[in-house]
Amino acid sequence: MSGVTSKTVLLHVAVIAALFALAFVLPEYHHGVLARVMVLAVFAMGYNLLFGYTGLLSLGHAMFFSAGLYGAGLAIYHLGWNAAAGFAAGLACGAALALVIGALALRTTGVAFMIVTMMFAQVFYLLTFYFGEWTGGDDGLVLDAAARRFAGLDFTDPMTRYMAALALFAIVLFATLAIVRSSYGRVLVAIRENEQRTKMLGYDTFANKLSATVASGVICAAAGAAYALLFGYVGSTFAGVQYSILPLLWVLLGGAATTVGPFLGTLFMYYAIDVTSSYTSAYMLVVGVALILLVLYFPKGVLGSVRQRWARWLP
Repeated sequence: MSGVTSKTVLLHVAVIAALFALAFVLPEYHHGVLARVMVLAVFAMGYNLLFGYTGLLSLGHAMFFSAGLYGAGLAIYHLGWNAAAGFAAGLACGAALALVIGALALRTTGVAFMIVTMMFAQVFYLLTFYFGEWTGGDDGLVLDAAARRFAGLDFTDPMTRYMAALALFAIVLFATLAIVRSSYGRVLVAIRENEQRTKMLGYDTFANKLSATVASGVICAAAGAAYALLFGYVGSTFAGVQYSILPLLWVLLGGAATTVGPFLGTLFMYYAIDVTSSYTSAYMLVVGVALILLVLYFPKGVLGSVRQRWARWLP
């Protein structure tokens, strides 16, 4: 068991070390793209905690990402808060929203849960237009460069932005690993596999699912708040239904219920769209074919299939 744990820790350290080294060798364009990918991968990791490990299919996670995005962005733009206070406001908004939505949506199961979360997300999306005077609506808000500085850190600087994205990614990656390897994480997996049996064993499945929803919402909100600070834009696009579907695709591609899988899925899909769109206007067709091939040959996602076939120790 200790050997497996050592391999797991080394894998995660190697991923962080590789991303750190890339900061000094990547050209300017890819430097910025990878920073964006790491932030969005945090969003995917938050989604994975609920979907991959707890077995709850949500189509409303864009509202948690956007809660962090708007919580941080509006506090900085309208209230004049500094970057740290804005980030904290984003986390608080994500936690509060996840607690309320979770308490309501978890009264349903299966397809009903998926539909309810999607409807709540759509309400949130429409509210960004209803309060367009504050949110900027579809045009969004651009955060002033001066507001994106804190304690000597300038988040408009490419290297600072990259390292901040890497720090957030590393913290969430190891936090996710700690959660899924804990007894609490085992309970979440048990709920995913057989909720009724888990309940018969004496576990409060509703409380555990609610806490998983809040944890997932906070992680997604952290990604949203970081996006606002690092890239200086807040807009209703991120509250749209596509941003609830994208983390599902990223997780399925990389491997649900794997800690590093969401990052691989996000990286692959982001670059697949970025590269193919520069060659053809039918880039979504090319990406679609690539996704179909991946699903056919890696039905459990890249890391999920690797774990099933060759490396059982992968977390």
